[in-house]
Amino acid sequence: MSDQRKGPEADPVTHFGYQSVPESQKAQKVAEVFHSVAAKYDLMNDLMSAGVHRLWKRFTIELSGVRSGNRVLDIAGGTGDLTKQFSRLVGPRGEVVLADINDSMLKVGRDRLMDEGIANNVSFVQADAEKLPFPDNHFDCVTIAFGLRNVTHKEAAIASMLRVLKPGGRLLVLEFSKPTSQLLSKAYDAYSFSLLPFMGKLIANDSASYRYLAESIRMHPDQDTLKAMMETTGFGRVTYHNMTGGIVALHRGIKP
Repeated sequence: MSDQRKGPEADPVTHFGYQSVPESQKAQKVAEVFHSVAAKYDLMNDLMSAGVHRLWKRFTIELSGVRSGNRVLDIAGGTGDLTKQFSRLVGPRGEVVLADINDSMLKVGRDRLMDEGIANNVSFVQADAEKLPFPDNHFDCVTIAFGLRNVTHKEAAIASMLRVLKPGGRLLVLEFSKPTSQLLSKAYDAYSFSLLPFMGKLIANDSASYRYLAESIRMHPDQDTLKAMMETTGFGRVTYHNMTGGIVALHRGIKP
C-alpha cells in the first residue's frame, strides 16, 4: 500500500521491495523483474520451494470448487500452472482466461500451454489486476497466485476481482505470508536473503530480481491483514489456510 508522502507535483510514494519509489514507476520496475526471470521462472520455482509450490497450487485447485462449464480467471497466471489444471476441470463447455500484466510471462505461459495442446478453452489477456478488462458478474472463480504482493494498490485489485465475479463466485489468493513460528521465521529470513539471491545469480544470472522477490514478500500484508482487506472490500465468508508453517497462505472469499 502507498503511504501519504506527497510533494507539490510528486507522485505518491509506494514500496518496491525495501525501496521507496514513486507509484508511477513501480509497475515498470516490477515488469523489469519479471521480464528478467520469465525464461527461468518454472525452474527457479521448483528449486526455491523444492517442488512444494506444486502442492500449494494443488490445494488451491481443490479449494476452488471449479467444475465443468465454469468460467475461471487466473490473474498473474504467468507460466500457466493453475490455468492448465482449470482447463481440464472446466472442459469444452467452460472457459479459462490466463491474465498477466507482464507480456514476457504471458508469452511463456501461452507457448507452454499451446505446446501441450491445452489452449482450446483458454484465452490469454494482458491485463492490470487493478483495472480488469472484463464485464461485471462474469466469472465463477478468480485466482491470483503469487501476484498480489506485486500490485501497487491491493485494495483496488481486490475490488476489481469482486466486480468481475458472479454472486456466489470465489476468489482465491495464494501468496507468501508470515511464518507462524519465530524459529521458522529466522530460518526463512536466512534462506531468503542469502541463498535465494545466490540461486538467482547461479540459475537465472540475476540476483537483484530475487532479492526484490524476497523483500516484496516481507512487505506483503500478513494473513489477518489481508483477510480484513478482503472483508472490507466486500467479500464474505473469508478464510485462510496456512501452509508450510505460514510461509504461504491461501485466502478464500465469496462474493455475496
